[in-house]
Amino acid sequence: MDRQILRTRIKEYMKAHRMAEEGEGVLAAVSGGADSVCLLWVLKELSEELGIHVAAFHLNHGLRGEEADRDEDYVRALCQKLSIPLSVVRENVAKYAADRGISEEEAGRNLRYFHMEQAAGRFFCEKTATAHHKNDNAETVLLNIFRGSGLRGLGGIRPVRNNIIRPLLCLTRKEIEAYLREAGLSWCEDSTNRECRYVRNRIRNELLPWVEENINDRAGEHILNIASLASRADEYFYHQAEKILSEENFFSEGNLFSIRTEVFDRQPDILKEYLVRAMISRVSGNQRDISSKHIEAVCNLRGPGSGCEAMLPYGIRAHRGYEILEIRKLGEISDAGEERMKVVMRTFSYEKDLEIPKNQYTKWFDYDKIKDTLSVRNRKSGDYFLISGGKRKLLKRFFIDEKIPEERRKTIKLLTEGSHVLWVIGYRISEYYKITNTTRTILEVKICKGEDHG
Repeated sequence: MDRQILRTRIKEYMKAHRMAEEGEGVLAAVSGGADSVCLLWVLKELSEELGIHVAAFHLNHGLRGEEADRDEDYVRALCQKLSIPLSVVRENVAKYAADRGISEEEAGRNLRYFHMEQAAGRFFCEKTATAHHKNDNAETVLLNIFRGSGLRGLGGIRPVRNNIIRPLLCLTRKEIEAYLREAGLSWCEDSTNRECRYVRNRIRNELLPWVEENINDRAGEHILNIASLASRADEYFYHQAEKILSEENFFSEGNLFSIRTEVFDRQPDILKEYLVRAMISRVSGNQRDISSKHIEAVCNLRGPGSGCEAMLPYGIRAHRGYEILEIRKLGEISDAGEERMKVVMRTFSYEKDLEIPKNQYTKWFDYDKIKDTLSVRNRKSGDYFLISGGKRKLLKRFFIDEKIPEERRKTIKLLTEGSHVLWVIGYRISEYYKITNTTRTILEVKICKGEDHG
């Protein structure tokens, strides 16, 4: 296979995805394996044409003893041969994983990306390159399917993610090895790649080869075609969800993000899923452990009386009320086990055509109906509020009807006047204190969580 053709394909792939602009630095993650050796070599060969400078990073994770030291020595020699600056970091990945209760695979990934970011800063590199290729991509798609992923997971590995680029996603493993042989380059073999204790290795060494031998020898290619289609569909629905959330259909404050149910309910089911994902991402900044079952749980909430709450990873709670679907990250916990909050109150004169807030954490009350001191507290026996028709409803019955778990009931704050609950904070207010045409003065109560709210 012509090495020049492959190099040109990589260059055009990088340009098509705008992986590196002229004058930028690219830090290559080099393990010593065939893929990363090819990555480093190609970047060096293309550096003048692309107008970039190249540096390298190697993590010695200490998991394979002498073999790991051999890989480090090889990478050092290769970088010296190419006159490429190199950063080497040694870590005890096994201890790091044990201390945090995570897999060695995840620990290695976390440490690798952390130190790569540090090295990129030292070498003035705007981009970091990893050596993922087509076979890795096909394995990732299958792995995501088995984990219960949505369209985003089906889209596989993206060519560019933030400052991370993958120039070799346009090549197969066979093409990479052919490139290295023609260039007269050797590489290190990682003995753990042949072991099947990791799920990815079982897919690579057992599942995909069996499928290609017994079902379709182009299975890997077809998987990538589906991934490309899924990636484009994912991008479309992502932008549609962002468009809806940018049209003032939502409220965001701190660890809270909410959308009006009337807006949410009229969307197609698949777009509802993207709206929920976007809201979770805004609240948590992370979607790694959010699976389709979590998204489905939020989409299936029907509101008061029919399932209104779902708990998600990262301490996130989704709650659907009569008018608002909210997703929020539970606040910091004090020694007493209660969420820290600040209550801000103000009064102002009622004016016709004032728009009552639809935010779950800002409410207006008829100030003239308040005759006693207000307090913010947890529930007490006998607490009640008024519902339509002026009927009393015990707070206990409200919690039961809303299917709010017992543990959650203990933490919910109430705004009260004696035993009369003006506001079950985050849920609903008493009909008695609602604004009417006869209201003269409005009491606005705003709940802020955490110290950042003043």
